[in-house]
This record gives sequence, C-alpha cells and structure tokens, in this order.
Amino acid sequence: MTPGALAVVVPAHNEEARVTACLRSLRKAAARAAPLPVTVVVVADACTDATAALAARAGAHVVETRGRNVGAARAAGVEHALAGPAAGPDVWLAMTDADTTVPEAWLTHQVAWAREGYDAVLGTIRLDPGTAGPPLVARHDADYFLSRRLAGTLRTWEHPHVHGANLGVSAEAYLRVGGFAPLPTGEDHDLAARLAATGHRIARTDEHPVHTAARLRGRAPGGLADLLATLHPESPAVSPAGHDT
Repeated sequence: MTPGALAVVVPAHNEEARVTACLRSLRKAAARAAPLPVTVVVVADACTDATAALAARAGAHVVETRGRNVGAARAAGVEHALAGPAAGPDVWLAMTDADTTVPEAWLTHQVAWAREGYDAVLGTIRLDPGTAGPPLVARHDADYFLSRRLAGTLRTWEHPHVHGANLGVSAEAYLRVGGFAPLPTGEDHDLAARLAATGHRIARTDEHPVHTAARLRGRAPGGLADLLATLHPESPAVSPAGHDT
C-alpha cells in the first residue's frame, strides 16, 4: 500500500516523567515524514499523574481510559484515530510506548516497507542509556539481543522479536484480523500471530530501533521489565526466552 496518512498510538500509565521526551521524538519523526499527515494519540490509561495534561500540551490527541489494560488502551487509541483525525482506507498505524523515544527516520522507514507491499513491520529496541547502567545494557545485548542476530544487513535481519514499542501495521490489515485484544500483556504478540496466520506480509527489521526505558518494575506483567530483572547483574541468570515484548 501507499500510505496517505499516519497515526501513532502511544499507551501511557503514569508516564509524566517520560511522555514529553517521547512526544518530542515523535514530532521529529513526523516532520521527517512530511508531507504525509501524522496524528499522534496518547491513551492515558488509569493515570493519576500529569500524563494526560503533558500530552495535550505537546499537541497530542488524548484519550483517557480506566481499564489498566495495555491491549485495550492500544485498541482505544486506534479506534479514536480511525474515527476522526486519521480516517480513511490508506492509514498506516505506528505503535510505540510512552517510555520510549523513536529515531527521526522511524516513520519514513515504516512507510518504505508499506510501499513495498508489507502489511506490518516489527522493529527492535535498545535500552535507553539514560535509564540503564552499562552492565545491564551489555548483558541485555549479549545474552538476549545480539546473540540472536543472524548474518545479513540490518534491513533484512529476520529477528524473532515482537515489541509493542516498535510496531507498524496498515489499518486495513489491523481491522481485518480484529485489532488488539484486551490483554494486560502480550497484545503485540497476539496481533502479530494473527497477522501471520492470515497470510499478511510482515517485515522484521533492525533498521529503526527505538530506545526504551530500562525498568526492573514494569507497567505490564511478563513484559520487558520482567526480562530485565532476570538480566540484572545482581539477579540470577535466567533464560529470557519468551519475554519478547
């Protein structure tokens, strides 16, 4: 497909310390994607801090939910975007998280994959060096990330990861498979699995990694924070298999 518009959905639960940096990075990515229009929707899910106010001040559309459920929050953000500011059959949906910053080429790379006929793009993450000490970054990269790297270019590496913080999908494919399920964790894996099972073309690329916070206590059970806790230098070594989130 050739996207005619882009919508970025960002679920957030009490992210007042990080949401401004996330939205600043998205503004730069949106400017790089011009003249394509870009709509940013922040879903403030059960927030008790200033997340919603900061997101609105930064120019994002804000949807407030109370379910404390990331799958439902992502779905609500997509529904809001497609019902109004990003309505149309040729919308590309990009997903990230409020504790994450994206590179300037994040959206343009996804658009390039879409124009090549891909229905979805699964990207990779790096730990934000500002939130993770060198030992944790090194252990994450060596034990979990780079150890799975196959020979080839960054663009063609068919990595095994699925991250809601770095995911893109055409609105048509998203709606065809039923969208995000209201899961408290693993909603990204669930969507990717349904896209693959129904024959949609999925690109897996390390071309545009995002930087995400290195938390040891996360917002969603079974997510990245649980993986990082097993990799923490003071924690026993535990196999990270199955924690690609």
